Amino acid sequence: MTFSSDRRDEATNVPAGWRARLQAFVETAWFQNTVIVIICINGVTLGLETSERIAAWGGGVVPLINQTILAFFVIEIGLRVIAWGPRFFRGPWNLFDFFVVAVALVPDGGAYAVLRALRILRLLRLLSQVGRLRVIVESLLRALPGIGWIGVLLMLVYYVFAVMGTELYGASFPEWFGSVGASMYTLFQVMTLESWSEAIARPVMETYAGAWFYFVAFILVSAFTVLNLFIGIIVNSMQSLHWEEEEEKRVESEQKAHGEREEMLYHIRELHAKLDRLERRLGSESLGSESPGPEEFGRNGPVQ
Repeated sequence: MTFSSDRRDEATNVPAGWRARLQAFVETAWFQNTVIVIICINGVTLGLETSERIAAWGGGVVPLINQTILAFFVIEIGLRVIAWGPRFFRGPWNLFDFFVVAVALVPDGGAYAVLRALRILRLLRLLSQVGRLRVIVESLLRALPGIGWIGVLLMLVYYVFAVMGTELYGASFPEWFGSVGASMYTLFQVMTLESWSEAIARPVMETYAGAWFYFVAFILVSAFTVLNLFIGIIVNSMQSLHWEEEEEKRVESEQKAHGEREEMLYHIRELHAKLDRLERRLGSESLGSESPGPEEFGRNGPVQ
């Protein structure tokens, strides 16, 4: 859509034509790629700044680069705010970018010294700039309700096996199964499959021969079943998001094609109208040339 140069946006009183051109500018591929490259460079320089040897060797070069990059980010966010106006703050990713840059502007001395460590959050802007990463994060956020219910199921499994373990093995192994809390922590180590066999299961099996069934059943239920449900929900969410994006692209393509057809029909109607006017004008001119003029009629007289 094109805007007239003298038309102004209601929210910011900026000429709408400027806003449209500014939006097109910040959405160009080369500008987006430049932002991504600078984010990556900033991540490297922030890591180099933590090294005292590199800081001493480079002098003030690394801090100067970080300040220059921060200035670029401020300008970039400012351009986007001007381009979209209040609509900029309606997008979650825009708010995320604004927050990350705003944190970097807070003085890192005194009571705000802890914010110095948050400067590395600028690297997380890759999540909003790279489309693939953005899809993954959006899929995870969309899967949170399902993940929450899977978490409830996992906690229920933990509690059941923790009570069973406390009653079965608490007397002989109080450091692992002395209470429900200790049993749940032990079961968490078992679920991660970190030294569960040699450190926990086999010592318990030396005292209780049938303990293998308890541990195997818990691993099958927790590590192989419930955790796979987490993965299934996330994958399903990613597929749903992908299908929705494809549907949006299809609808946009159809709307664009419909608009092009309407525009073509409009031009065809205008062309037909012009042709009709031209035919009428030519017809009137031809009729005028065929009828005798008043001088010729008066000189020859009426036809007998």
